Amino acid sequence: MPRRKRNRRIQVPPVIKGMSVYGVRGRKSNEVVLRLEEYEAIRLLDYQNLTQEQAAVHMDVSRPTLTRIYEEARNKVATAFVEGRDIIFRGGDIYFDENWFKCNDCQASFNDYVEDKPQCPVCSSSEVITLNAYYSQ
Repeated sequence: MPRRKRNRRIQVPPVIKGMSVYGVRGRKSNEVVLRLEEYEAIRLLDYQNLTQEQAAVHMDVSRPTLTRIYEEARNKVATAFVEGRDIIFRGGDIYFDENWFKCNDCQASFNDYVEDKPQCPVCSSSEVITLNAYYSQ
């Protein structure tokens, strides 16, 4: 029986839920789903230029596991580029480094709230959900 996957730590949620291809219409069925741990691997390795050892520590996984996640992410991004497919960020075995929230009214993301009943700092709405619930939809 295989071991249960450990959740990967995500420091910052993506700013967007995905990316759409410019110049191609009506191909929503051909979208590529990039899991959040794959997004985080690309962010740490390519955007922040960390080494694989440093990125593995940030994500709370082993270096070989990070390499597998990164290779899978690169393959998906390459497929989306070559075949002209949309990229959607969704799902994965993750947890956020801090407790992040998203406002259902204005769609703002924030993590600097300490009270029991979170309230959006942008629009003062109490219609707020945790990002773990938001990205598991």
